[in-house]
Amino acid sequence: MSFSEIWFILLAALLVAAAFVVPTLTRRRGRDQTDETTGGTTTTLPEAPTKTSEATAPPQTRARPEAVPPETVPPETLPPETEAPPTEAPAAEAEVVAPVEPVPTEPAPVAAPPELERPAPTAGRLVRLRARLARSQNAFGRGLLALLSRDKLEDEDWEEIEDTLITADVGLEATQAIVERLRERARVMGAASATELRAMLADELVQALEPDADRTLKATPTGDTPAVILVVGVNGSGKTTTCGKIARVLVADGRSVVLGAADTFRAAAADQLATWAGRVGAEVVRGAEGADPASVAFDAVKRGIESRVDAVLIDTAGRLQNKVGLMDELGKVKRVVEKHGPVDETLLVLDATTGQNGLEQARVFTEVVNVTGVVLTKLDGTAKGGIVIAVQRKLGIPVKLVGLGEGPDDLAPFEPKAFVDALLGD
Repeated sequence: MSFSEIWFILLAALLVAAAFVVPTLTRRRGRDQTDETTGGTTTTLPEAPTKTSEATAPPQTRARPEAVPPETVPPETLPPETEAPPTEAPAAEAEVVAPVEPVPTEPAPVAAPPELERPAPTAGRLVRLRARLARSQNAFGRGLLALLSRDKLEDEDWEEIEDTLITADVGLEATQAIVERLRERARVMGAASATELRAMLADELVQALEPDADRTLKATPTGDTPAVILVVGVNGSGKTTTCGKIARVLVADGRSVVLGAADTFRAAAADQLATWAGRVGAEVVRGAEGADPASVAFDAVKRGIESRVDAVLIDTAGRLQNKVGLMDELGKVKRVVEKHGPVDETLLVLDATTGQNGLEQARVFTEVVNVTGVVLTKLDGTAKGGIVIAVQRKLGIPVKLVGLGEGPDDLAPFEPKAFVDALLGD
């Protein structure tokens, strides 16, 4: 067979094969295009992602299967980078919710209410404080006892006894009366010993103090109205401090108290009174600085009626006895308070160290208000114990309380016999 014949046969075979293969490929490609447009299921593999998409796609998107809903995946199976970052809401909630701490069995010292003090009983308080009269004993009791211990008392000795009593602030009239009676009793008894003369002197001093005078504080309510106690005095006599101590005396005797801070001219007076009241659980009624003292006193009594307490204690501003305007204002306070009811007690606070000058102060106060009792302060200092006798005799007003120190319970109800025994060193 020649070469041309062989080439002709191969060409014919190629033509026959092309006639069968080309139509078959065309039909198959048409079916594939039809499946893509109609959404039919194909068996073709998904198109491979390009290099650009692989570079920009986040790794967690490729790792997370799209067929599983996010909420069905357990939290522990999620990779750390898929957890949602914390927001500021939980932090705000943490500030509101109290921290989980063990509850203390006792309140913290700062939050705990102040513990109320229990004042010492007033019965026998003067006897317990008798050592505070040691300085007065030096000027009064010990000097007298030294004179009375002499074997025989001459006229010069009795004059010296008079001088000692006058120096101790007993006063001229009271001194002359005491020495005259003592000298007469010694003459009647004949030769008396120093012990007997001391007993006679003590008896004369007690009688000069009028032991039968009513020295009780009128702090008992009348019906629905509490007892009203007005505290007055000059500047610097320790009036506000004494007012706080009187409140302790009343509480110690089982009475409830409301305090009225009617001293509106001194800024610290109301705060000082509130400190004293807070120690015993008493209430304080106060006004603005410079307010009308009469209105504050009126409100204090009104509050006492509402609270049904036993007594209302009103602290007034200190004033000089020669200031007519201030003394008239004190009278106004008393008149305004009496709209609720009568003032049961008006206590005049006197500084015992002022001696006879305090008597003139007391005289002016008694002309403005009806003073019913005297409170003698600072008897533990340089005061001479005879001032108690002078006040009692000159004013005819009983000494009801005496101050014998700076302590909160150093204000004692006055007891004439215990006071004289302390002065004479018995």
